[in-house]
Amino acid sequence: MYRNGNFAAVDVGSTKVCTLVGELAPEGDMRIVGVGISPTAGINRGMVDNIQQATESILNSVEKAERSSGTRIVSAQVSISGSHINCMTNRAVVAIPGRNRPIGPEDVARVLEAAEAVSIPSDRQVLHVIPRCFLVDGQERVSDPVGMHGQRL
Repeated sequence: MYRNGNFAAVDVGSTKVCTLVGELAPEGDMRIVGVGISPTAGINRGMVDNIQQATESILNSVEKAERSSGTRIVSAQVSISGSHINCMTNRAVVAIPGRNRPIGPEDVARVLEAAEAVSIPSDRQVLHVIPRCFLVDGQERVSDPVGMHGQRL
């Protein structure tokens, strides 16, 4: 996000770097107000093999988007893909202590921490856990279990 509540996004690919600058339209839609596209150098199959060239490619794309939109980008959402980035689905279960206590944020934190404890190769790491849904005592598709009563989350 940058000044005036607008947004910037940078997609770093193996062939090109694309930068978009968007602003929120009065109707609530996002409107693209600037675009910058630059050929990629220094990145091969999602892996940086020349940091100088990769940096120049990204800066070139960002500068083009800044000129196109007439504004300066101070931060952006960045997308980098490649075979070194994976997504996986995992499940975890935690017991909710006490019968008359509702599920609290600390219980949700415990189950997310348990879901993160997955076996992965030593050269990989978990970036983040995104809950798709929760189950409370087998009841599926609970989006926010906080405040519900149950024994298993």
